[in-house]
Amino acid sequence: MPITLPRDLPAYDVLDNEGVMVMSEDAATRQDIRPLRIGLLNLMPLKITTETQFTRLIGATPLQINLTLIRMTEHQSRHTAPEHMEAFYHSFQDVKDQRFDGLLITGSPIEHLPFEDVTYWDELREVMDWTQTNVHSTFGVCWGGMAMAWHFHGVRKHVLEKKAFGCFRVNNEAPASPYLRGFSDDCIVPVSRWTELRRDEVEAAGMNVLLGSSETGPCLIEDTAHRALHIFNHFEYDSDTLHREYERDVLSGTPVEVPGNYYPCDDPTQPPLNRWRSHAHLLYGNWINQIYQTTPYDLAQIGQV
Repeated sequence: MPITLPRDLPAYDVLDNEGVMVMSEDAATRQDIRPLRIGLLNLMPLKITTETQFTRLIGATPLQINLTLIRMTEHQSRHTAPEHMEAFYHSFQDVKDQRFDGLLITGSPIEHLPFEDVTYWDELREVMDWTQTNVHSTFGVCWGGMAMAWHFHGVRKHVLEKKAFGCFRVNNEAPASPYLRGFSDDCIVPVSRWTELRRDEVEAAGMNVLLGSSETGPCLIEDTAHRALHIFNHFEYDSDTLHREYERDVLSGTPVEVPGNYYPCDDPTQPPLNRWRSHAHLLYGNWINQIYQTTPYDLAQIGQV
């Protein structure tokens, strides 16, 4: 079954051309099933790129998904056209009386700031508390996952001596987890961050490491007490995302190393190879399937049972 998107959302044509099943809202209303309601709280500056990356993954399952794009209420995006935001996004205050089967909270390029200094931190805290009553399963990505670990457990982020940048091998530490169904014993995942969570602090808080690395620390953790997953690396990245980040830093004069284990022979003049796509689809497909298996049929019961 497809993901339901507005016909004029840019991601619709991109995914349709890639062979991902997408359905217009009009067509979806003619199907006599309950689609899963998934929210995407998009905190990234390049909204359209991020929308496409995540809809590609959650739209590749056999289930029908209704996607709601959500923004922070007062925060104004400087990198996405106001017309796009007005046409496709709902403020959190507009949707907080609704219930969702799943919610994705993206990263944000503000790692250098203490959480409390982020302009929308108070509302994001409200969002995170709201997930406990109105969302069945939450998936925090990179900074979004770190924010949830800090908010619910007081697990702090640590600044790295240098940026973790490239493709790193992570180990499957919980092969029996339903979220890692079909995973290899290890896999490659893109990493691009200046901070990390530490394993001993994560485990002391009662969370479980599902994917981890001796080089880059925890990658995917499960917080069963809050019905949440957190991933600190980027399975959702396109093949050229790290390349674009590298070129941006070079052009701006920012000191940056060539992303490791990404280009053939570490040569940035050669096109990079995507070696994480299959595990990306497995992870997000497993998340969607686990939601489908466990969420109440009656949306009103989400957060109540």
